[in-house]
Amino acid sequence: MKKYCFGIDVGGTTVKCGLFQTDGTVVEKWEIHTRTEENGRLILPDVAETINKKIEERKLKKEEIAGIGIGVPGPVNENGDVAVAVNLHWGFVAVAKEMEQLTGLKVKAGNDANVAALGELWKGGGVGYHNLILVTLGTGVGGGVIINDKIVAGPHGAAGEIGHAHVEDAITDPCNCGNCGCLEQVASATGIVRLAKEELAASDEASLLRKGPISAKSVFDALKAGDALAERIVERFGCYLGKALAVYACVTDPEVFVIGGGVSKAGPILVEYVQKYYKEYAFSTCKSAAFALATLGNDAGIYGAAKMML
Repeated sequence: MKKYCFGIDVGGTTVKCGLFQTDGTVVEKWEIHTRTEENGRLILPDVAETINKKIEERKLKKEEIAGIGIGVPGPVNENGDVAVAVNLHWGFVAVAKEMEQLTGLKVKAGNDANVAALGELWKGGGVGYHNLILVTLGTGVGGGVIINDKIVAGPHGAAGEIGHAHVEDAITDPCNCGNCGCLEQVASATGIVRLAKEELAASDEASLLRKGPISAKSVFDALKAGDALAERIVERFGCYLGKALAVYACVTDPEVFVIGGGVSKAGPILVEYVQKYYKEYAFSTCKSAAFALATLGNDAGIYGAAKMML
C-alpha cells in the first residue's frame, strides 16, 4: 500500500517541498533555491535531486511512494507540459515526463494557482466543500477553479486566470498581460494603490493616507481607523471584485470563494466589502455561495500538489 507522496511548489525564488502521508499529514517541509540561470534548465534536476536525497535519508522504498505532484507558475496542459513559465525563464518544458525520468516515480504537474486552490479545498479554507474558486490577491490577482474536487485547467491551462477579466474601460495603460482594464489593475495590492491615488487626487479631504506611503495594508488600516476616504477606496475595490466574482459564479456555480494572498491579511473586513457587492450582482441561485479566508498561506501549493497526485 502506498504510504507517501511529495508535493512540490516551484516559485521564481524558491522551490517549496513537502513529504506527505497519503492522508494529508505533513511528514516534513523544506525549501531549495530556484536556479533560473541557463533558461531554468537546472530546476527540475535540482528538484529530483532533493527528492531522491529525502527518499534515501528517510530510508523509504519507492513502492511506498504514490508519486510527485508539482505546481509551476505557468499554464500546464493535461499531459503535464508547460508552454512557457516566464518567472522560471522556461519555454516549453515537459515537466511530468522529465521528472518521471529523473526520479522513477509517477508525476502529475499543474498550474501553481490551480494547485493552491486544490490545497485549500483539501486542508484549508475550503474544507467540507467540493466546488471552489480561489482568489489570490497579491501583487497581481490569481485564482484557481475546482469543480467536483477536480482542477479545471482548460486545454491551454489558462482556466482560473481570473485577474485578467476585463472590468474597466477607462483604464488605458496596459496590464502585465498586455490588455487594459483587467481586474488585476484594480483589485490587487497595486490595484488598490491605484484606486487610493485616484481618490486622494480627486479631493483635498483629510485622510490618514496623506501621512505616509500608500499600500493596500495602509488603506485597510485607515479603514479600520474610521477613515472616510479609505472606506471609499475599499468600496470601489469591493465593487470591482464582487461584480467579477458574480460573473464567475454564473459559469462555475461554486459553493465557496476562498480569498488568499497578501491582501487577505486585512481579514474579515475585506470579505465583508467583497461579499456585499457579490450578493448584489450574483445570479439568484448563486447568491448563497460562502466566502472564507485562505488558511494554508505559502503551504497551499505543496498541499495541493500532493492532493493532485493522490
